[in-house]
Amino acid sequence: MKERIVVSFSGGKDCALAMNRLMKGGKWEIDSLLTTVTDDYNRTSMHGVREELLEKQADSLGVKLRKVRIPSLCSNEVYQEKMAEAVSKIVSDGIRYIMFGDIHLRDVKEYREKMLEGTGLEPIFPIWGEKPEKLIKEYFAEGFHTRLTCVDSEQLNPKFVGCEIDDKFLEDYPGNADICGENGEYHTFVFDGPIFSYPIKHTIGEKRIANERFYYVDIVNGENGTL
Repeated sequence: MKERIVVSFSGGKDCALAMNRLMKGGKWEIDSLLTTVTDDYNRTSMHGVREELLEKQADSLGVKLRKVRIPSLCSNEVYQEKMAEAVSKIVSDGIRYIMFGDIHLRDVKEYREKMLEGTGLEPIFPIWGEKPEKLIKEYFAEGFHTRLTCVDSEQLNPKFVGCEIDDKFLEDYPGNADICGENGEYHTFVFDGPIFSYPIKHTIGEKRIANERFYYVDIVNGENGTL
C-alpha cells in the first residue's frame, strides 16, 4: 500500500522535479500540494505567480491544493502560526509525510525539520544533497519546461527574468552562480513536464522591481494564446 504524502509546492522546478521522483518511485500517493499564498496580492509567496495559475498547475497535476494564506508583511511568528495550523490539518487527515524540494541549503532543511518536530509529520527530501548540475540535466531529460519569474539582481543579471530555462539559458548562465538557483538567484514557474496532464498556457506581462533588487515578471493566464 502506498504512503500518502503532501508536497510542499512553490510552483517552481525543484519541487516539481522532486515530486516526479516520488511518482516514479511507486512508493508514494500524492495527496495534495501545500502552497503559501500572499493574501494582499493573491500570488504565491516569493515566486510571485498569480493564484489562478497555481490553480491551473494543480488541475493539470490532478492534485488538490492546500493553501496557507499569509499577509504581505508576514512576521516569522505569524508564518509559523499559519503553518502550524496547516500541519495540524494534514496530520488530522491521516497523513504522516511531507515532501520538500530543497537541494543544499542546510539551514533551510534544519528549519523545516525543527518546525515539524513532534507534529507527527515527517519531512522527505528526494533531491537533497545532489549536485545542481546533475539535477538540471535530469530536468531536461524528463522534459520539464520552466520560466524565471523573479531574479535577484545582486546575484544574477536581470535580463534572465521571464526567460525559459533552455539551452540558450544554460549557455548564458554565469559559471559562478548556482545553476538551480538554490541560493536565491532566481525563482520559477513550471508550466509543463511529465507530471502534467496538459501545459499551462501563459503570456509574459509587465516587469517590475521590488526593493531596488528583485526583478519580477508577471506571468498571465494565456487561455487565448500559448507560450
